[in-house]
Amino acid sequence: MIYAGIDLGGTTIKGALVTDAGEIICEKSIPTRGERPNREVVQDMANLVLELVASQNMDIHDIESVGIGSPGAIHPIEGKVMFAANFADFVNVPMVDIMKETIPVPVYLENDANVAALGEAMFGAGGGSRNAITITLGTGLGGGIIIDGKIFSGAFFGGGEMGHQVIVADGLPCTCGRKGCWEVYSSATALIRMGREKAVQHPESKIYDQVDGDLRQLNAKHVFDAADAGDEYAKEAIQEYAHYLAVGLGNTINVFQPEYLIIGGGPSAQGDKLLNPVKKELKKEIFGGVTKTQVVIAKLGNHAGVIGAAMLGKTREV
Repeated sequence: MIYAGIDLGGTTIKGALVTDAGEIICEKSIPTRGERPNREVVQDMANLVLELVASQNMDIHDIESVGIGSPGAIHPIEGKVMFAANFADFVNVPMVDIMKETIPVPVYLENDANVAALGEAMFGAGGGSRNAITITLGTGLGGGIIIDGKIFSGAFFGGGEMGHQVIVADGLPCTCGRKGCWEVYSSATALIRMGREKAVQHPESKIYDQVDGDLRQLNAKHVFDAADAGDEYAKEAIQEYAHYLAVGLGNTINVFQPEYLIIGGGPSAQGDKLLNPVKKELKKEIFGGVTKTQVVIAKLGNHAGVIGAAMLGKTREV
């Protein structure tokens, strides 16, 4: 069986045809141009599906369904994007209905973080697990929860906001309006902030060497590179970061006990340099001190979204 997946992003729309074994047959990306009316953006998504199908000398009825991963607040049952930032005209958009005007096969819609988590659970680091949670460390901290092989998003479809659990009462302010959110302490942005703070406090830090003295250019990799160069202050920043990351991971494991807890996003590229200190801290945060949950690095990268989106139809069939 062959499924189509669409990953709608603020900059690009990615599309792919995917087998039921998670293998990408073909893929293509086009500019999003989110400043346009919503109907034009959605029509481009539909046309992209048709182009992918035609490229394989197939008919649209040769695919089982189309799955879409979209940013924003999603109502998957009604097939609507309730709201999506960074798009000029994305309020109460009946995305599935618009797609069906062109696409005569079943169409499914979900949040982009949730479909990426589904992709990782089924064909990535989750190794086919039916119970896995993925968190993504980026500008913020996103996540997706897979329970019994399906996306869990709560009774009203807004659940799974992993980054907005408070881990420091009355802590640093978050963009969501709360204080002390996990996102503030464990996003890639948080590690950058911690690295800058250490550098400012210690002008002799090798962190400056990574950015030619301009801390505005600092990214998460620079902090790890400075630590590799022997900088004690960079090591302190990473240790602080690992502690807070482990607090949130511990909360997540204590509540859900997934088979896999998958970490993606920029800092995850450091592999064991990130995992080793996190796992050491995690032992202090787990109820009873022991867990069977495997904490691993995501594998699918930028393909997680289109693969997971494509599998929305397959999971509905189960």
